[in-house]
Amino acid sequence: MSTKNLVAGALLTALALVIPISFGGYLRIYIPPFSATLASHVPVMLAFLINPLVAVMVGLGSATGFLVMMGPVVAARAFIHVIFGYIGAKLVQQGTSIEMALLITAPVHALGESLVVLPFGFTLYKAFVLVGAGTFLHHLIDSAIAVFLARTVLAGAISRVRN
Repeated sequence: MSTKNLVAGALLTALALVIPISFGGYLRIYIPPFSATLASHVPVMLAFLINPLVAVMVGLGSATGFLVMMGPVVAARAFIHVIFGYIGAKLVQQGTSIEMALLITAPVHALGESLVVLPFGFTLYKAFVLVGAGTFLHHLIDSAIAVFLARTVLAGAISRVRN
């Protein structure tokens, strides 16, 4: 991994930590048992554009931030960021557009978060309807934010990191 990739990954990881820790109260939507922190997926989604290892690193940072602030259930859900981040980054690395990679990873993300809450006593309805559907919608909202940032504000920076 290049120094540029490592630094970009560290910055995205820092953002993945800061969002739940510092902004969770302002950006959190809570409809029991589902919770969502707006923009929390954006750092890992932007990491798709760098490489799979960076996406995994950012996903681990996100899970750590949610563990500190929200406990093991939400942290287990956030750990799915590692999986969908890796898959999305591999897709982009193979030539898939960021938009298509985000659409492909949405059901993976939603299913992963649905399955990971089952051992914590969630009913099938709560796991798949509330958590799964909520995660899918949250993924799409954060995807729009990530694509906007990738195509506008960060376009030059991302192309310099990738090269």
